[in-house]
Amino acid sequence: MERTVLWQRGSAVLLAVALLGATSSVAQPAQDRLVDLSLEELSNLEITSVSKRVERLSDAPTSVFVITSADIRRSGATSLPEALRLAPNLQVARVATTGYAVSARGFNSSSANKLLVLIDGRSVYSPLFSGVFWDVQDVTLEDIDRIEVISGPGGTLWGVNAVNGVINVITRSAALTQGALVAAGAGNREDRATFRYGGKASGGVDYRVYASHTDFKHTETEAGDRVNDASHQTQIGFRGDVGSDGDKLMVKGDAYTGRRDQPLPGSISITGVHLDLGPISVSGANLIGVWERRLDGGSSMTVQAYYDRTQRTVPPTFSDMQDIVDLQLQYSTGPIGAHTPVWGAEYRYGKDRVTNSTYIALLPAQLNQAWASLFAQDEIVLQEDLRLTLGARVEHNDYTGAEFLPTARLAWKLAPNHLLWTAASRTVRAPSRLDHDTFVPGQPPFLLRGGPEVIAETADDYELGYRGQLTSNTSASLTVFHTVYDHLHTQQIDPSFTYIFFDNGMQGTTNGFETWGSYQATSAWRLHAGFSRLSQSLRLKPGSNDGAAVAAAEGANPGRWWSLRSSLDLGAQTEFDVTVRYVAPLSHPDVPGYTATDLRYGRQLGRGVELSIDGQNIFGSGHGEFTSSATRTQFKPAVFVKLECRFS
Repeated sequence: MERTVLWQRGSAVLLAVALLGATSSVAQPAQDRLVDLSLEELSNLEITSVSKRVERLSDAPTSVFVITSADIRRSGATSLPEALRLAPNLQVARVATTGYAVSARGFNSSSANKLLVLIDGRSVYSPLFSGVFWDVQDVTLEDIDRIEVISGPGGTLWGVNAVNGVINVITRSAALTQGALVAAGAGNREDRATFRYGGKASGGVDYRVYASHTDFKHTETEAGDRVNDASHQTQIGFRGDVGSDGDKLMVKGDAYTGRRDQPLPGSISITGVHLDLGPISVSGANLIGVWERRLDGGSSMTVQAYYDRTQRTVPPTFSDMQDIVDLQLQYSTGPIGAHTPVWGAEYRYGKDRVTNSTYIALLPAQLNQAWASLFAQDEIVLQEDLRLTLGARVEHNDYTGAEFLPTARLAWKLAPNHLLWTAASRTVRAPSRLDHDTFVPGQPPFLLRGGPEVIAETADDYELGYRGQLTSNTSASLTVFHTVYDHLHTQQIDPSFTYIFFDNGMQGTTNGFETWGSYQATSAWRLHAGFSRLSQSLRLKPGSNDGAAVAAAEGANPGRWWSLRSSLDLGAQTEFDVTVRYVAPLSHPDVPGYTATDLRYGRQLGRGVELSIDGQNIFGSGHGEFTSSATRTQFKPAVFVKLECRFS
């Protein structure tokens, strides 16, 4: 009965949107077609995440994969984490309806903490645990221009916590989202609705405003038991852009509120007391401004500032409210002889206010923290086809003081369409509040007494890569990496055997490679393939007794995963897309490997009106992706029907 009502509601929404689209007299142009960008044009896409300056993808000496707006639309993804599955150099595991474990090059978990994520320059990692709350990153996918995914260290340019990768989500300028967009979708797993309007104001200001709402249904375990993980979120926001190529100003803001049911194993017993859980409430707001000025001789200056507030209440254990202010300055010069330097500074200030409980406490409950850093990087032309990049960052945090993050990269342009590169870098992950200030239970005597002596985790990374266009219709990228980790997080038993504390008692290495490529079979058919291999070898340092840490760190990562995508244009108005992906088994927790097949059918019904039908995991009975078997969500076949109307 419930599912019937949901489908009726979704059908009514779709009908209303269809009528709205039918009455629009002037539609926006149809979505970009597959053949609009050749493989050569894709290789020449301009990106900014690798060197903090505009450069061509084909010239970037790092392992970077770009997810384009067309990739997102044709994948059928409905959320940012699902769109990230398109990147072969990422590990993405769905834990619950809105819960995800996302990492690069290992160390995956639902609280993964070695990946830096930015949305239009605003870092969304939480100082609470140095990770990302993926359930609240509800970016309007229709407004994304591209997502630049770097696997490997990015500490020199992006700072502490950019250990194994950087994800940079870049949305379109308001000038490119004029007119109205109404999109609504319904399915057996989720319902979504989005409204966005873009216009022009006096003074040459382009703007857009939007509102969105999502409803996720609860899921089930393999045994058919209900997983209490339904979720609802409403979000509003705006963006304004003004200026020309010489002087630009962007202002952007978002606000959201939501509610999540708490699934098992949240209902656990701590010190023998059973916790009866209520729903998690989340809310937040942010405001960012970016000013760019082009100067003579190819130089430029960028000033960025943002404020971010987040609040999360997790009954009955804790409530956390974060207020963060961040200010950044960057100066890039034009070529000075053989040198093209860039330098900058960043200051970040955070206020954390925690409401503790009898079960767990962060002490002190109220804490103010500051992070300050300086960085500089220089690209040196050794000869016409050989470039050396040297850079370093010094970043200070309140827990471990100053950290030094150097990098060196050498890029050799074998031919106009072939790049060979190598790099050596050092990055660190600074301790978070969870590492340093956690106490269990909430009052003495404590069984867990935090980590007052924890130091930063370190990673020394070595890479060798190739990127090139093998033929006019074939492109490829390959990276081999070796990383040495030290001071990894562990738990330690006090010599008196009366309590546990956090320590840095693990070290080891990761080795692997990641490769992907595209093949333009015909003018209307493109194939994409990706494959990654990962091997981790971790061990405890002398004196450490946390054997579970090694099993957890190694076992939560598949040894290999691959994907194959087919994008086919069936005439001028119809698209058909197929994605097949495989993920090898996990050993801790024990999760079987799986193969999933997703399909998408898209049809232009008229000018600016598109209907799409997406099917996920359509050939399987379901599969789990993370957590233990007793509480693991079994993701069964899902269908999502979406109608999108653009008009002005």
